[in-house]
Amino acid sequence: MNADIILHNGRITTLDPRHPEAKNLAIKDGRIVGVDDAESYERGPETKVIDLRGRRVIPGLNDSHLHVIRAGLYYNLELRWDGVPSLADALRMLKEQSDRTPPPHWVRVVGGWNEWQFAELRMPTLDELNKAAPDTPVMVLHLYDSAMLNRAAIRALGMDAATPNPPGGLIARDAGGQPTGLLIAEPNAFILYSTLARAPKLSFDDQLNSSRHFMRELNRFGVTSVSDAGGGWQ
Repeated sequence: MNADIILHNGRITTLDPRHPEAKNLAIKDGRIVGVDDAESYERGPETKVIDLRGRRVIPGLNDSHLHVIRAGLYYNLELRWDGVPSLADALRMLKEQSDRTPPPHWVRVVGGWNEWQFAELRMPTLDELNKAAPDTPVMVLHLYDSAMLNRAAIRALGMDAATPNPPGGLIARDAGGQPTGLLIAEPNAFILYSTLARAPKLSFDDQLNSSRHFMRELNRFGVTSVSDAGGGWQ
């Protein structure tokens, strides 16, 4: 029997306590048909042979609490600061993302970072956000406690001195009563998600494209199935 795919020269986690690690495996019609005997399978003209070069292969992971639908709908609009080593790099990325984001869409930094990962050991200032993205609306979410809006986002939302605090949150204001761009989740995070929900949505086709990109990113980390936790007006 010809195998469709042969993985060899690797470290393959099997989760079989009797045979916990293998060096090769063979796949036929989407099923594993050989473990540590893949070299005995015939290789037809369509067989794909992958040399793992000692890399680890694991079974697909399941994430039991993920907002995969909601995240997928907006993934193409997100800027990820995961693992970015400095605030200077993060602000440079923000400028690049804002320059390529078409109006009226926003740039969203919604998680996966904190100020302690940056060499500067601090959050960006509102002035820095405004300098990096003077014309494109930006919302930077800090955990579940606060968020920052640049001036373009404040304008897009129509926020001014007469805008009341929404239920479940505070709008920070300057001495003249004008919103500074800082949103404070007090007593809860409703202000953060309700504000983000007011940003423009992608078209249906772009939502599909965005969802596919997000799922491909999950696959890159080994996640192949999820349980969606709902929420967020889904």
